[in-house]
Amino acid sequence: MSPSAAAADRRFFGIAAVVVALVVFAGFARTYYLKPIFGTPALSGLVHVHGVVMTLWFALLIVQVRLVATHRTDLHRKLGVAGALLALAVVLVGVATAITAARLGHTPGPPPLAFLIVPLTDMLVFTLLVGTGLALRRRPAAHKRLMLLGGVGMLTAAIARLPLLPLLPGDIIVTAISLTVLGVVVCVAVDTWRQRRLHPALLAGGLLIVVSWPLRLALSGTPTWQRVAGWLIG
Repeated sequence: MSPSAAAADRRFFGIAAVVVALVVFAGFARTYYLKPIFGTPALSGLVHVHGVVMTLWFALLIVQVRLVATHRTDLHRKLGVAGALLALAVVLVGVATAITAARLGHTPGPPPLAFLIVPLTDMLVFTLLVGTGLALRRRPAAHKRLMLLGGVGMLTAAIARLPLLPLLPGDIIVTAISLTVLGVVVCVAVDTWRQRRLHPALLAGGLLIVVSWPLRLALSGTPTWQRVAGWLIG
């Protein structure tokens, strides 16, 4: 890769990471980041921990991309160890938060047992993408694409809470899912146009996110999932 192409590559991933973080901030501004201003309902300790862990993850994504852009790959690798532990915390706390919300009936969509499959599948997809990305850390081209997709794939919850979303036609959850899929498609399309080739990691990771949605929605109302979800919430 030529120096100019490498610089353009770093800009693309830098911009993408910032956009992902901005969507998260905008989506959760009223209920979390700017909560004192809007006076939204109090949050439990577990939800606060979930918010902190997720915020740290998206902040780390920006920092890691920036370190590569400034040729601080040594520090990037050192932070990668902390990043692996943080990714584990994202999954553990995310699963605990989703199950607790379902148990209390604090879900924005269908009946709690059916909706539980949405955040749990988010955590599964995140685990597969980020886990594979960490395993391929010595292959930078695949590594950075999978890590980026790990962030994009979790945007549905933030998108569903964007202030302007209720103004759009259709069901809010369906719209949020559609916009998440659109984000994946944009990442794949822009990167493919830039590179003049579709990277296998981007293809596989993008398909994982996109295909997971019809699968989880199809399974959410089945008796098998209802039994599994009922067992999970105790």
